Amino acid sequence: MCITGMGWTTALGDGLDEVWQRLTDGRVGIRESAGDGRPPAALLTDDGPAGPPSERQIALAVTTAAAALRDAGCPAGDVDTLVLGSSLGPHLDDAAEISPHDLTSAVAAQLGVPGAVSVSTACSSGADALAAGAALLTGGEADRCLCGGIDLLTESKLLGHRALGTLAASGTVRPFDTDRDGTLFGEGAGFLLLETRAAATARGARILGELRGWGASNDGTGPTAPDETGAGAVLAVRRALARGGADAQDIAVINAHGTGTRANDTAEAACYGTVFGPRSQALVFATKPALGHTLGATGALEAIALLLALRHGTVPPLPHTRTVMPELALALATDRPREFTGSLGISLTLGFGGFNTCLLLTADEPRSAVGGAA
Repeated sequence: MCITGMGWTTALGDGLDEVWQRLTDGRVGIRESAGDGRPPAALLTDDGPAGPPSERQIALAVTTAAAALRDAGCPAGDVDTLVLGSSLGPHLDDAAEISPHDLTSAVAAQLGVPGAVSVSTACSSGADALAAGAALLTGGEADRCLCGGIDLLTESKLLGHRALGTLAASGTVRPFDTDRDGTLFGEGAGFLLLETRAAATARGARILGELRGWGASNDGTGPTAPDETGAGAVLAVRRALARGGADAQDIAVINAHGTGTRANDTAEAACYGTVFGPRSQALVFATKPALGHTLGATGALEAIALLLALRHGTVPPLPHTRTVMPELALALATDRPREFTGSLGISLTLGFGGFNTCLLLTADEPRSAVGGAA
């Protein structure tokens, strides 16, 4: 499936090139709270409209989705379906009774997209939205799907993760570090326009890359903790590779889920060891140290980051990771950006409830032709 447009809103900004440059410079969007007792977080600078969280979420989704459409040069009316993922959105925080699909339908209506599909699979929601959109295209149900994820930091989410003990006491996210101690939250939204190649060619679209494969699984081990053997993640990765007709040794770069929690990083390291082995040249990176854990938005944001890495042939550093855990056999960019060769990459997300989703991406544009902020 062709990717013809992208847009994101993050704690580091909302321009594609702007945010990518800040990531590669090692900039971090996670900041201390304003003395209100909350943990550090990567919050958006624009609070959006006053009112209940649902109104802010709708406004952020519309703004970011419109940026992706502008990047694609595609009117909203030419898109068949909006596929939007969120980790329950503000469902638990609004006084009014509102479902995640109510929010998706409101976003589609404001954009002028006729169809709407909602996805809520915890932290895999954004990635699963892309997989669902691709399935609609391959099944002949649509020619174009605008797919993405969004999440805001609400009081219920913060209280829930405090109770689970997943937040980093150190105030930093350190994926795959021997001294990692948890994750920190962020807010954000990301959207990608998926088209069949026939539809993209017919309108003369600029093709940024391709979603070549996708795979999913569920650990079934518990409501929050992943299977630390990585078996479920392995299944998702192998399904994505098989669908895309790729071999593990073809993968040049991996955008890891990289939450910095003990259990998640253990599961991911085990997965990569099983799938790729110690001889793999794949380079691993992660964006949560800079953008925070954006929950339902993370899969979409990380798909954009992966495609930008493939287009530039560079990955950003992990600014706080110092001593890499010995269980991770693959190379990790830590203190500086790292260059790589190759055109295939994967993005892996691991969500609460055992959800594992892997996306296989390739870049179509020459690396010298990268440009155009959203």
